[in-house]
Amino acid sequence: MTEKVFYQDSHKVSCEAEVLACEPKGTQYLIALDRTVFFPEGGGQYADTGWIGEVRVTDAHEKEGVIWHTAEAAVPVGTKVTARIDWEERFEKMQQHTGEHIVSGLVHERFGYHNVGFHLGSDYCTMDFDGPISREALKEIEWEANCAVWQNIPLETSYPSKEELETLHYRSKIEIEGQVRIITVPGYDVCACCAPHVNTTGEIGMVKLVQMIHYKGGERITMLCGARALRDYDRKDENIKKISSLLCVKEYEAAEGTKKLKEEQTQWKGKVSQLSQKLVAYQAQEIPVEEGITAVFDSELTGNSPRELMNVLLQKGAEAAAVFAGNDVDGYRYVIGSKTKDVRALCRRLNEVFSGRGGGKPEMVQGSLLGTQEKIRIELEKGI
Repeated sequence: MTEKVFYQDSHKVSCEAEVLACEPKGTQYLIALDRTVFFPEGGGQYADTGWIGEVRVTDAHEKEGVIWHTAEAAVPVGTKVTARIDWEERFEKMQQHTGEHIVSGLVHERFGYHNVGFHLGSDYCTMDFDGPISREALKEIEWEANCAVWQNIPLETSYPSKEELETLHYRSKIEIEGQVRIITVPGYDVCACCAPHVNTTGEIGMVKLVQMIHYKGGERITMLCGARALRDYDRKDENIKKISSLLCVKEYEAAEGTKKLKEEQTQWKGKVSQLSQKLVAYQAQEIPVEEGITAVFDSELTGNSPRELMNVLLQKGAEAAAVFAGNDVDGYRYVIGSKTKDVRALCRRLNEVFSGRGGGKPEMVQGSLLGTQEKIRIELEKGI
């Protein structure tokens, strides 16, 4: 059995230990110590990383009371070592996990919902609740959670007997065998949990609920606490400053400025579309209708312009019209149409010869291909 120093003091960064076992596992090694500060993966929280002596530890897991450390090199059995965790990573995880307790407790108290899924990753934390929550209610939950932080409430850890558990109201996501460890945030939550937590709620720093999506009839909420919330704020603050500068508006007016810019863009798109249609009509007047297939190659045609030009050429009297937008290097996007012929056979032939793809109806096909204008014209001269 490994002595779990992280339960004695969640803020302890290192401890002296003795190597009890060292077994190879692929290119790495599994090391067991008589005592450790490394929390193994569990309760929705990933394991601590750090060092055993000078050897890097990338993971830890518990099996039958023994914590096995996944290490990059072997350490001889019997060696006296210092086990040391990545403290900043551990502290961030404790901030997130303790914040989750408060939010889950508030949701359970207000709605009776259960946290049925909790995952604490390296850069995010999600909670799944088994019922709907409005965005307005979620903002209220967030505010109440931060009120708990500001009160700097000391957390309590207890190990109740089976008789005490029978009368204790506490949250638990799974059935627990053996001794149950209870984490209490007085006034906010009582929950069975195996992970390390901060000593007081003030260490959480801040609780920010950044996203909510409907999930399996309930809600999946993404939360950032403490250092992660600050980094998220810094990134968003930097972005909003850049946006406000580009729009020449105040930071708090960036959303309204963006809305106005989008409306102007929509108006300009409409004007450009109208002018494009006029330009296509003028362009069609300059294109002579040829016998068989009237072919046009234009690198500046975009959007619906190729199809619009094809339709104008057909109205002008072309038996068939083929419009190619692009160039010999990057390839062409094409549209081919006819009011009297089935152009699908020509489409299949072009696709086969020029490694193209596309299709359509008898009166119109469209697609893309790779080839030169000269060779494509030669193929078109074979007719439909």
